[in-house]
Amino acid sequence: MTFLLFVHLVIVTAFTARILLRDNLSPPARLAWFIILNILPYFGGCIYFLFGETDLGNRANKRHKEIFGDIRTKAAALMGDRQDTDRLIDPLYRPAFRYAGSINGFHTVGGNRAELMADAAETNARLVADIDNARQHVHVLYYIWLGDKTGTQVAEALIRAAERGVVCRAMADGLGSRALIRSALWSRMKEAGVQLAVALPLDNPVRTLLTSRIDLRNHRKITVIDGQITYCGSRNSADPEFLVKAKYAPWVDIMLRFTGPVVTQNELLFLSDWMQATGEGFESFALTAQPVEGGFPAQVMGDGPTERRGATPQLFATLIACAQREVTLSTPYFVPDATVLEALCAAAHRGVRVTLIFPKVNDSWIVAAVSRSYYRKLLSAGCEIHEFKGGLLHAKTLTLDGRISLIGSSNLDLRSFDLNYENNILLQDEAVTRAIAERQASYVARSDVVALGEVLGWPRHLRIWNNVIATIGPVL
Repeated sequence: MTFLLFVHLVIVTAFTARILLRDNLSPPARLAWFIILNILPYFGGCIYFLFGETDLGNRANKRHKEIFGDIRTKAAALMGDRQDTDRLIDPLYRPAFRYAGSINGFHTVGGNRAELMADAAETNARLVADIDNARQHVHVLYYIWLGDKTGTQVAEALIRAAERGVVCRAMADGLGSRALIRSALWSRMKEAGVQLAVALPLDNPVRTLLTSRIDLRNHRKITVIDGQITYCGSRNSADPEFLVKAKYAPWVDIMLRFTGPVVTQNELLFLSDWMQATGEGFESFALTAQPVEGGFPAQVMGDGPTERRGATPQLFATLIACAQREVTLSTPYFVPDATVLEALCAAAHRGVRVTLIFPKVNDSWIVAAVSRSYYRKLLSAGCEIHEFKGGLLHAKTLTLDGRISLIGSSNLDLRSFDLNYENNILLQDEAVTRAIAERQASYVARSDVVALGEVLGWPRHLRIWNNVIATIGPVL
């Protein structure tokens, strides 16, 4: 017993010291780790060792800085000019666009157009047709790339493009696309001449566990064709039926097809990942920006564990603070930090209509519990909450005042905030924002309204459960 108590104290003391030495850890996260380590020291120690740090290692951080330094030096004209934000963006929303530009140097560029895809079928048909029409190069990166109908059609289009001499570069995340990476379809792409790379590979899991953590992933979804077309949104390269989690299907996604200089920014973000994974130099790529007459201003925002901590929640909070009339937000995973939570409540308190849309049935029971632990606070502040019933709502959207939209891969959870590489496009345009807002309204029409009285009437055991799970939310 004495020996076990000694071991207990050593584990708790050692990990507590490490937690206290981490300047980038929030007080709620420290408290959550203290609770876990004191209640379950052996299990908690193992969990902290595997998942407690959010660092890819010194080599990856150094390489990331080198790559973006190279891109900023050689492609500064393509990343936009900070001064253009004041010229292109309404003064009410400039703080958000300026903040987005501070994250990784992509500033507002004018002359962009976008089309909202009607559904998954149109998205795939248009994307495959664009690849089939490619003449120079195709770049794709997906977190989840399955060997189902959608994933196979995209792979076959890349094979056809490579066989006719188009330079094709394809990346997939080492965890999210692990089945495809080991498949015959992946081998066929390689044999056809498609250049392949794995983002954050798991070929040496022991080294990954010792130097980083296994769940730091590349969650981006990027497709670029000939430097003229890019797709951005929430959709992976997978069918809506999403066979790996079929019981939650259909996965309801949203995708936009962009043209204009923002395409080049998205391509630069892709190339930063490609260069990290392959070592290929920036000199290999020829890029140009092509403005569209009468187009709108937009910019790319990429985040990840090698960018500064807290960038994404601070961007969301800044956007919400800019809202004058309404904020509508949809996300499948709502585990906000205090920055975002308080911004939403503050907006509602000052009279902004805040509409939140979440899935009614979530594929993560942990996220579902944590999300609902915030309902009372949000509803009491005046926010509206709707729970979508038509499958798993996977669309990540934010619209402000009928003018501003943010769309991409980022969820409102700590995984997107701290652990995943994400890509988003922030834009100012009434027509595009109206189209996205109409799609959001269609989600609301297929949702149940959550009323404050209903939440106040939840049984005690459910409230206790949600709040217990939320206590460890800062480390999820």
